[in-house]
Amino acid sequence: MKRFLVALLVLAALGAGGFWLLTSPGLQKAGLGPAPAGAANVENGRVAFYAGGCASCHATPNQDDRLRLGGGYALHSPFGTFYAPNLSPHPRDGIGGWTEAAFIRAMKAGVSPDGRHYYPAFPYTSYQRMTDTDARDLFAFIKTLAPVEGRAPDHDLPFPFNVRRGLGLWKLAFLDGETFRPDPAKSASLNRGAYLTQGLGHCAECHSGRTVFGNIAEDRRYAGGPNPEGKGWVPNITPHGTGLKEWTRGDIVEVLTSGLTPTGDSVGSTMTSVVKNTAELPEPDRAGIAEFLLSLPPKEGRKGPQ
Repeated sequence: MKRFLVALLVLAALGAGGFWLLTSPGLQKAGLGPAPAGAANVENGRVAFYAGGCASCHATPNQDDRLRLGGGYALHSPFGTFYAPNLSPHPRDGIGGWTEAAFIRAMKAGVSPDGRHYYPAFPYTSYQRMTDTDARDLFAFIKTLAPVEGRAPDHDLPFPFNVRRGLGLWKLAFLDGETFRPDPAKSASLNRGAYLTQGLGHCAECHSGRTVFGNIAEDRRYAGGPNPEGKGWVPNITPHGTGLKEWTRGDIVEVLTSGLTPTGDSVGSTMTSVVKNTAELPEPDRAGIAEFLLSLPPKEGRKGPQ
């Protein structure tokens, strides 16, 4: 019995040590490359800000200034409630004390400046596709905004989801750290649309079905699914009969500009905030997104409530 207990303790120690090593934020290599060359381009950072939808989550709730990034927006999910943090350049409560390198690493690897995992409610699984240059320029744009005092509440998560260290295992399975690679066989416009849709725009994060582990199910990517925030159904955006089959590129550009669909309806729910962002993009960027979406293979997602 004594030997059995000793062996059990040794196995437990080895298991704990293995867990600690495998969940280390240091295993995430994205964003650890050399600093982007040249000076930051603030205007390009502004485009990245709106493409990334930063204001949709990080703008202070219940006020009209979408550039007041005090955080506090509650994202309700099956795993608990997440609160978007202060993203303003406040030196204590926001990211005013961050370095450029720390910001890039947070965006692309989901690792905080103090070495903790961020929860993937922050869509770094998509942001990892962005270039370091765009991340650097985005940081420069945010630094031009007004600092906002105050911190968001802590996340409200039940066990085991409140064990942040365990996210390291999730990342090993579902975060590859790859930057977007253009397809040389495709047009520059389509590649730009693919980059914005897959990376900064993180469209798949809402418009896809997910597995029980919370990652996107590849066979249902862009095919619609339950709203990640728990209410309603997000539509299919592939050229499928239940999606965009009858839509033209102009139809999609119009939705991304005004929120009006081909039938004269207006988008609703969180898509209204998305449109406020995409309307700020250059028209060729909206056209590129439309071109990419119409190039996707049609997929039939699970049917939601009518």
